[in-house]
Amino acid sequence: MRRSLATTLAGDLTVAACSFARVAGILSGMFRSITRLRATLIIVFISVTVAACMADPSGDSGTLASPASAEGQPDAEAIRPFTIQIADEVLTDLNDRLARTRLPDQIPDTGWDYGTNLAYLEGLLAYWQDGFDWRAQERRLNEFDHFKTVIDGVDLHFIHQRSAEEDAIPLLLTHGWPGSFVEFANLIGPLTDPAAYGGDPADAFHVVIPSLPGFGFSGKPTETGYNPERMADVLAGLMERLGYDRYGAQGGDWGAIIGRALAGNYGDRVIGLHSNFILGGPPPGGDPREGVSDEERERQRERAAAFADGRGYQAIQGSKPQTLGYGLNDSPAGLAAWIVEKFHGWSDNDGDVESAFTKDEILTNITLYWVTGTITSSTRIYYESGNTPATRPVGYVDVPTGAAIFPKEIIFTPRRWAEANYNIVRWTVMPRGGHFAALEEPELLVDDIRAFFSELR
Repeated sequence: MRRSLATTLAGDLTVAACSFARVAGILSGMFRSITRLRATLIIVFISVTVAACMADPSGDSGTLASPASAEGQPDAEAIRPFTIQIADEVLTDLNDRLARTRLPDQIPDTGWDYGTNLAYLEGLLAYWQDGFDWRAQERRLNEFDHFKTVIDGVDLHFIHQRSAEEDAIPLLLTHGWPGSFVEFANLIGPLTDPAAYGGDPADAFHVVIPSLPGFGFSGKPTETGYNPERMADVLAGLMERLGYDRYGAQGGDWGAIIGRALAGNYGDRVIGLHSNFILGGPPPGGDPREGVSDEERERQRERAAAFADGRGYQAIQGSKPQTLGYGLNDSPAGLAAWIVEKFHGWSDNDGDVESAFTKDEILTNITLYWVTGTITSSTRIYYESGNTPATRPVGYVDVPTGAAIFPKEIIFTPRRWAEANYNIVRWTVMPRGGHFAALEEPELLVDDIRAFFSELR
């Protein structure tokens, strides 16, 4: 009986041992399978990551997160097509912020005396939230040919609209602040296809309209020093990359200042400079009033007086643009108030800003600043201009220069003074219009550009 019990126990132990061995084998197989699966997943992950890193970044689109930079390491020499397509969540966030706007009080019956008028701003913000259609503006702007390319470390956005005319002149149109490339939208058709607008095909241009570094869909400089001279170098680099060794330049505001640097430092390339913002002091020595008519002196005094209480923005943007940016970049109401005050004060409008611009024109420009988050980077041009001395100061500009003088421009320079600083070959005193000539009076500006360059073809 003991042997039988022992035999039975031995048999049970043998069965148990075999069962344990089978279980151990199963577990070992499972472990090997898991190990192989983990290795496979790691390989897949690495492959996907490498593929993502090697992907072509040329399919750019405009969003708040990526309006602007070479962070995606694009080919520095490539010219990449670009489409404006702001993300839905950016526009939703804008609408939510507008709904939560907290406006300040205003002393009754003070109009625009203290700054942007409260009643006007309330109406503009209401339209921005409930009536303005950014998608319609995207579609309109996307009818043009947009591109990006890296120049001097900045991913530069630009429109390049070529004419069908073989003898068209390449023409660089440069905006200022608080403007943008959208100012020139109404000029593109008449300049590239004059025959379609009742003009002479011989007056055609290939049009290049950049967004300055730090503006619009261009990259935001990550180092100091982007003064007008360096901006001019960037634009000269752009035109060279596009294959244009000879071209014209036109601009107002900072676009005119940058154009002067371009003409002064690249006179072998610029065939003519057309400016609607001529700046310059009197001839050195002698009486500054010599050669200046009574009418010009009166206009100079009137324009200086009109602009005297509107210079505060220059002081803050030229000294502490970063501090200003915290408020404007966070509040669409604040941004709108800051920009529309300039549209009101600098245009020919007899007190009614919408006699010079439509709400859609105003808000397209303001929305561009908002969705790209470029109000701070754009205002730094004032700081850089005052704190980064030019390495190649421009004296007299030998390049033939045409001046379009609009009556409500913020600064008036007498012709005698202009001639001491530029090779003035055309001087047109306009019947109406102000600082934003391309938006306010596109037909007058187009006609003068055509007439000026017709003598240089």
